[in-house]
Amino acid sequence: MRNPLARIPILLSLTAMLAMILASSLYAAAQESKSAVEQVLLTQQDAWNRHDLDAFMAGYWNSPDLTFFSGDKEQHGWQATIDRYKARYAGPGHEMGKLEFSNLRIESLGAEAAFVRGAWHLTMSDGKTPHGLFTLVFRKFPEGWKIIHDHTSSAD
Repeated sequence: MRNPLARIPILLSLTAMLAMILASSLYAAAQESKSAVEQVLLTQQDAWNRHDLDAFMAGYWNSPDLTFFSGDKEQHGWQATIDRYKARYAGPGHEMGKLEFSNLRIESLGAEAAFVRGAWHLTMSDGKTPHGLFTLVFRKFPEGWKIIHDHTSSAD
């Protein structure tokens, strides 16, 4: 009769191999999510610098449930958010400037959510440089990654 304990090292080795394969797959999925979220932000930055607010807003969830916090103001919904951007940056006497995102820290919160922290910096034609920090929550939808919550602060 064979010793049943002789199979333990083989079972442990197989378990370890499966755990490594699973961990590798999860890491690859998280990296793919981070890259996709970063691409949304780079696309937004490019759209802003082309003065295309509609393309910029494509990175946001087009829903009345979108939330946007800035200063002591709270906006609810995609339409209210784009209206705020238009009034502040595209209205008469306003300009959009050149936008740069930096210090991006993207953390996967699972297969369909991500948390982003970073800094924004505008360079205006008059030399002013408004800037600040932001925190974003992304969700993965069938049409791609979208911002579902934006909390932006200004150093001004």
